[in-house]
Amino acid sequence: MNAHTEIRSEIQDQILEAFNFRHATKVFDPARKLSDAEIETILEAGRLSPTSFGHEPFKILMIQTPEKRDLFREFSWGANGMMNGTTGQLGTASHFGIILASTAELMSAGSEYLQAHYRTTKQLPDEVIELFNGAYGNFQSTDHHITSDREITDWSGKQAYIVLANMMTAAALMGIDSCPIEGFDMDLTTQTLADHFDIDTTKWKPAVMFAFGHRAGDPEFGKTRRTMEETVSWF
Repeated sequence: MNAHTEIRSEIQDQILEAFNFRHATKVFDPARKLSDAEIETILEAGRLSPTSFGHEPFKILMIQTPEKRDLFREFSWGANGMMNGTTGQLGTASHFGIILASTAELMSAGSEYLQAHYRTTKQLPDEVIELFNGAYGNFQSTDHHITSDREITDWSGKQAYIVLANMMTAAALMGIDSCPIEGFDMDLTTQTLADHFDIDTTKWKPAVMFAFGHRAGDPEFGKTRRTMEETVSWF
């Protein structure tokens, strides 16, 4: 085995170890806080994540104070330890947040937001921007039939899940626990973001909540998945 093969094997082992380590942590150890460097690495993994057309149709909202977290408690059953009678992720996670998804106001082909994104973030020349507008417009209207506000927001939400997956993988590689959370009332969460976080909910809607920290104890159940043969088909 040459040195390159040995290094590759070590990396593969680390990846699989991280994925076997990761589980949807319902209760964290509130005394074990992530360092600034650790959470910055996790957030950077999110920021650098790929998104369709490079449009980055997401925003990460970190919610750290107990008072702000409590605003979501009554209608976020998935962040209360799956109704197990504990304070759950909202009360115990070192870091808690919500990924917001862009709505049609921002992500419709030709929008002012996207034109500014092409020029300032992607730094594209006008002729390339014109190509992007045409390709993305065709993608929305013809290829994927994504035209309504709900469809465009859901498409943005798909990109948000790519972001969160990379954040959780980065965390697992560092031995940090995580939990993706969909168990919340969408309307009440949206209203809370507008009323208490100054979020323009015509432009941004909640896609998924998340929590990071260190588990309070070992998982009650072991990891279960379908077999590789049941999961993957080769042709």
